[in-house]
Amino acid sequence: MRGRWRGWRDRHPVTARTLAWTTTLVAAALVLFALLMPSQAGSFRPAEFLRLPVEAIFGAALLIVLPRRPRIALSVAAGLVLGVLTVLNILDIGFNEYLGRGFNVVLDWSLFGDAQAYLQDTFGHGGALGIAALAVALVIAILVLMTLSVVRLGNLVARNTETATRTTLVLAMAWVTCAALGVQYTGVPIASEHTALVVQDRAARVRNTLRDEAEFAKIAKKDDFANTPPDEMLTDLRGKDMIVTFIESYGRSAVEDPVIAPDVDATLTAENKKLTQAGFAAKSGWLTSATYGGSSWLGHSTFLSGLWINNQQRYRTVTAGDHLSLISAFKKTGDYDTVGVMPGIQKGWPEQKFYGIDKLYDAFHLGYKGPKFSWSTMPDQYALTAFERLVHSKKHDKPLMSTIILTSSHQPWAPIPKTVPQDQVGDGSVYDAIQKAGKKPGDIITSSQKSKVEYGKSISYSVTSLIDWLVKHGNKNTVLIYLGDHQPIARVSGAHASRDVPVSIVAKDPKVLDRIADWGWTDGLRPEHDAPVWKMSSFRDRFLTAYGSTPHP
Repeated sequence: MRGRWRGWRDRHPVTARTLAWTTTLVAAALVLFALLMPSQAGSFRPAEFLRLPVEAIFGAALLIVLPRRPRIALSVAAGLVLGVLTVLNILDIGFNEYLGRGFNVVLDWSLFGDAQAYLQDTFGHGGALGIAALAVALVIAILVLMTLSVVRLGNLVARNTETATRTTLVLAMAWVTCAALGVQYTGVPIASEHTALVVQDRAARVRNTLRDEAEFAKIAKKDDFANTPPDEMLTDLRGKDMIVTFIESYGRSAVEDPVIAPDVDATLTAENKKLTQAGFAAKSGWLTSATYGGSSWLGHSTFLSGLWINNQQRYRTVTAGDHLSLISAFKKTGDYDTVGVMPGIQKGWPEQKFYGIDKLYDAFHLGYKGPKFSWSTMPDQYALTAFERLVHSKKHDKPLMSTIILTSSHQPWAPIPKTVPQDQVGDGSVYDAIQKAGKKPGDIITSSQKSKVEYGKSISYSVTSLIDWLVKHGNKNTVLIYLGDHQPIARVSGAHASRDVPVSIVAKDPKVLDRIADWGWTDGLRPEHDAPVWKMSSFRDRFLTAYGSTPHP
């Protein structure tokens, strides 16, 4: 093989030299790209790549002085490290775009299973398999190409030691000068130590994650209401039917973004009017979610536990313990049956025990025979109808504490279900035609503007479904708390959007809302812009205190 290459090179010297130099330039470009690559999509600009990376200068100096075998070994190791860093930077870009944070190398590997399930629901089995295969191929290609590039550049400096030495010295002096004088181009420092800082940052994140695990385990064991006797818990809500409802991705952007808000605000106004006519009243505020763009279970657990659950390790820690959840607080009184309606759950869910849910209705126990709407296993209207049929309408010896998770507003917001006459809901087969006539994920997923519009429609649908159910089936003893679990992804909410979500408490009994009169919340379903903003983790204790619970740490 090598002999053939030499023969071809001898016959075509110009072409061979051109190919060799082109390959070398590509190798250098790949290495420089890896050394200077930002971790956020919005940071990609020419100035970022017109810098002198100190890592390349040190690397070149080391490769010049090393003998052949150590040089090749170092080149391979350096190439693999650069390849891994490039892959991690790509993951950072994706996580920043969707979850508003970088990739956690300790905790986030488990999320790939959820990502694969989401892709399958959005693009079908074949599409998800193809995307996964492309992702694996891309990772392998990055590792191989980066390794080959560094090896080629190492061999180049070894063959041209004198020229390489002079060039490295000149670049080193230029880097020191630029660093000392603070030379910048369009606000970007010419002297770069980007990769070194990225490695330091990742190492710090790993250390902080491991340290946080131990510290949070101690925090989770402390609870001001852990030893509150049952007869001193939630005394002002006895006899009420409690419902806590999470609306997927219902964030502040839904009611304040100039593209999304007009239709959503109109829906909130109309639904609030329905409530008023039916004798209900509402108060609304803001909660800052522990998650953004996804990982809804972190928002759910933060709200219900009163602890800040902003990563998977914290979630595992708290759900493996016995920290009092809002649901188990009602259960502890002995006066409530606890029920969960969670159509998004499609596998075993051991967290049921932690939350204190007596009876769980997941995707397979609600009797649905209709189509999926992308990720959502069933429309919200159907889930609420099934809740009424299977749970709420039944005779009970005790009031209910029900937790319902509505999923129709889950990305990619295509297709979106439509409300059908209540007597036609049946087993959900009526939604077949609606699903087939709806938009496909590919119709909107690449367009921020289209995604915003469809997202707004999905929120309006979810809110309307919930309030329609409440007006029809609620009574003087019904108390509803509903909120968003997190903001939608950055492509919809904006690159620097807050993590705030709306929260509302709705009741017919005026005494229920009188208990929170000092909270400063807005009357109605739409919180004002300047309504109080609390951390989501603070709600549990505020709520327990407002409704008659006595702390006993």
